Amino acid sequence: MGSSESKPVTALGFLTVVEHEQHGLFGGYLLLNSNGRPLEFHCTAPIKPNRAQEILYGPTLQPYLCGEQIGQALIAKSQAKPLAVCTDLPAVLAARDFVSLPVALVVDPRQAQQAEDNAAPATGGKIVRIDRPHGQAEVVRFELGRNRLAVSSQHADDRAELAERLAALADRFDLTEPFDRIRNAIEEAQRTGR
Repeated sequence: MGSSESKPVTALGFLTVVEHEQHGLFGGYLLLNSNGRPLEFHCTAPIKPNRAQEILYGPTLQPYLCGEQIGQALIAKSQAKPLAVCTDLPAVLAARDFVSLPVALVVDPRQAQQAEDNAAPATGGKIVRIDRPHGQAEVVRFELGRNRLAVSSQHADDRAELAERLAALADRFDLTEPFDRIRNAIEEAQRTGR
């Protein structure tokens, strides 16, 4: 006979923020099962900071809006509890301070290669120091299967937790692909909402 208890579904969360010039920031959160099929999708109404907020928050505005406001709200809204939350924006890593799940930055291999190419300018033997922008989180980078990830240095222990939780998915799952789906879904929602 069939069991009345259903087997828990393995879910993985993908969260990004899209900026619209006129309306502001839209957040999108897609939960996929282990086969890459959607379980849930949530998006936010637009958030547009005013000039006073831009001045007062300074370089911390993006992590505040993308992580604390948008990311935290979307993760709390979902029914399923994912193994982890992946993002393609460093500012969304700030959500980790407000949720009990590991949050990983998925580094697009094309962008990583471009950054490596740009990081080694010809300096003629001089030592050059390049500082990261203020307000940008320091990250710990690592590879998991065929994916390049990073976690906030404040939550460096998430690296081991992510390796354990995502071990079965790491080699067969392209963690960069779902962000295109989210952006397209937000764009479609904007079109139909007019």
